[in-house]
Amino acid sequence: VQLVESGGGLVQPGGSLTLSCATSGFTFSTSPMTWARQAPGKGLEWVSGIYTDGSTYYADSMKGRFTVSRDNAKNTVYLQMHSLKPEDTAVYYCALNGTRTYYSGSYYYIGGYWGQGTQVTVSS
Repeated sequence: VQLVESGGGLVQPGGSLTLSCATSGFTFSTSPMTWARQAPGKGLEWVSGIYTDGSTYYADSMKGRFTVSRDNAKNTVYLQMHSLKPEDTAVYYCALNGTRTYYSGSYYYIGGYWGQGTQVTVSS
């Protein structure tokens, strides 16, 4: 299994970025995919998930700002991020076959396969 994220960078508050995750080594079209992030000093926060039927799910703080999508022909999952805030600064990862768990008001994602991550910094 190989997951390779790209598209991160430095963006001003209110700006947008689109992350990509190119995958290989498994049957992408039958695999639910997840985006998670890790801010400095914090755990691996679950951001969004997309199932094989295209249904999508988001953490509350991302609803209306983030959009996850997938292209089964390209074995790639995307995360469009709009209205970015400084608190969105984190390393963003795509992942699969892990477990989403709820703790102290937030969802986290653990286990499974992960990419190397891409840094998103929201700052003026």
